[in-house]
Amino acid sequence: MSHELSLKEIKKEWHGTLRSYLTGFFTCLILTAASFYLVIAGFFSKTAITVAIILLALLQAAIQVRFFLHVGEEAKPRWETLLFFFMLLILGIVAIGSLWIIFDLNSRTMPMEMPMEMTHD
Repeated sequence: MSHELSLKEIKKEWHGTLRSYLTGFFTCLILTAASFYLVIAGFFSKTAITVAIILLALLQAAIQVRFFLHVGEEAKPRWETLLFFFMLLILGIVAIGSLWIIFDLNSRTMPMEMPMEMTHD
């Protein structure tokens, strides 16, 4: 005898609890405050601050994916998780390909040294 889930049960299954949402929210607030403090305090070099902000942003993105998008929580087979990572792959290819084209065109069209004087006859 198969048991079909009602809409209310399906919603409970796919949505997190208030505690998980609050945990994700306050964790993201702390990470945002940490990156803001790194910039305002100015204790580190610009390169170190940039690397730290990128790492904090990646960590915050992972927390948001886990706590708000609930990726990886569905039952097997994990089609939604596979689709999410396929989407990230496609977005990465588009972003990296676009940057590659932009920098290649910039190097091909912009001269390395501009002449100091431009004379017109």
